[in-house]
Amino acid sequence: MTGRTGATRTPPPRTAAVPRAAAALPPWLLPLALLPLVPLLVLLVLVVVRLPWAGDLGIHAATVERLRHSLGDPGNPLVDADTPSPYYSPWTLLLGAVARASGLSVFVVLRLGALVALGLLVTGVWRYVRTLSAHRAAPALALLSLLLLWGTVPFTWSGFLGLHSLALTVAYPSVFALGLAFHLWAWLARAPRDGGRTGWGTWAGLGALWAVVLLCHQFTGVVASLGALATVLAAWPARAVTAGTAAAPAAGLAVLWLWPYYDFFALFGAGDGLEAVHRPLYTDLPGRFGLVLLGVAALALRLRRDRRDPLVLFFALGLLVSAAGGLSGHYSWGRALPAALIPAQLAAALEAVEAGRRAVRAAWACLLAGALAVGAWTQAGTLGYVVDRGVLPGPVAAKYRPPWAGYHWITPWVRYGDVVMARTFPSRQIPAYGAYTVAPGYPDFFLPDEERRAAAVRRYFAAGTPPEERREIVREYGVRWVVDRGPAPRTEPGLRAVARGPGGQVLYAVTDAG
Repeated sequence: MTGRTGATRTPPPRTAAVPRAAAALPPWLLPLALLPLVPLLVLLVLVVVRLPWAGDLGIHAATVERLRHSLGDPGNPLVDADTPSPYYSPWTLLLGAVARASGLSVFVVLRLGALVALGLLVTGVWRYVRTLSAHRAAPALALLSLLLLWGTVPFTWSGFLGLHSLALTVAYPSVFALGLAFHLWAWLARAPRDGGRTGWGTWAGLGALWAVVLLCHQFTGVVASLGALATVLAAWPARAVTAGTAAAPAAGLAVLWLWPYYDFFALFGAGDGLEAVHRPLYTDLPGRFGLVLLGVAALALRLRRDRRDPLVLFFALGLLVSAAGGLSGHYSWGRALPAALIPAQLAAALEAVEAGRRAVRAAWACLLAGALAVGAWTQAGTLGYVVDRGVLPGPVAAKYRPPWAGYHWITPWVRYGDVVMARTFPSRQIPAYGAYTVAPGYPDFFLPDEERRAAAVRRYFAAGTPPEERREIVREYGVRWVVDRGPAPRTEPGLRAVARGPGGQVLYAVTDAG
């Protein structure tokens, strides 16, 4: 009981912030935001049609190819070994089932998957931004910022949403996982506003969705986890949130534990082999991410308005993990950088529609437009993936990076399941066509003899290796083909040249392993 005796009233529980009302901006702002966004999305769809090959496309194609042949026991996607692989995720399992049922080629299925992932990403951003702002132009501006607000140096890495990066990774599981992550954050943000009507089943479903993101792309799963944590902290202790904090993680952990294709929790011991690969994430930070500083300034303004703003909390968590990785030498933690970049990019877009006075909003919109223009020019080379480089203006053509040629030229001879001796770079592409290589082209935590296989490849191609040792390696790994390039063809006994490919490469048939 309270009265006039000085008793302190218990403050009401905090609920998630309701999206700010639409500011009084000119009606042409939405069309102005859509004007550049629509061509960018059309450009990405055309990129999907071309599907330029770069980076990790080969291992994702190989994974779908193995699942196409055996959904239940696909084995290692890269080498002829019966080991699990973290690339066997719910998403690749679905794509493999589609390829198996339809008879479509793996690359056609990857194109279809890329279109689905792109649609999921766009709708996810749209839904999540709607939980932060009621302004009609906010989602379009947010998408523009996510695509263009990066730096003055082109940057490509899976899980990073820059236009150039997305063009080369749109068929990767990371894009699908990011789309799911935005939907997860949107659902989490809306849960505290339903007056406690969110049931245990819904929370369990959200936990299962979180687990699917982690299984599809583990690094994006970290970003999704930090965003979910920020959303929960911003709404705490709303009754709907406190009720779900047990159900959702429990359901998610159960899904992770039950997934049959690999031991998710074993991945926590894989960090040491990934640090050298990820060290470049901490180089040239101003050049790659300098334009995001505009979003950092916007986050400071949001912090002044609300100490528990979800984007501010999201940014702080992402920055903390990324900085800890750089300072401790755990460079793979740099894959959490999108958890700092995404909230800053969204904040930069939202400030153009939420800043206080009309003059302030107009000034911010001008700053944002200038930064987006710089970002667009930096990533203009993306046009080269959908039009011939010869028709591009010289300065734009100079920004274009040609994709890889691929190894389709070996398929008339090399069959599914054949083992090919090849160096690291070809080994990143050859398994996409159904063959195996002796050593994987990518680090493989679950392959116990990975180092031994890599050493065998080095010995085989070393200039001073005796022919007898080469034949022994060929026998041990069941090699039927050799792919190599050099100033002169290989003339050693037991090899016969059968085809020539780009860059002076030659396919040799192994005619004598004894």
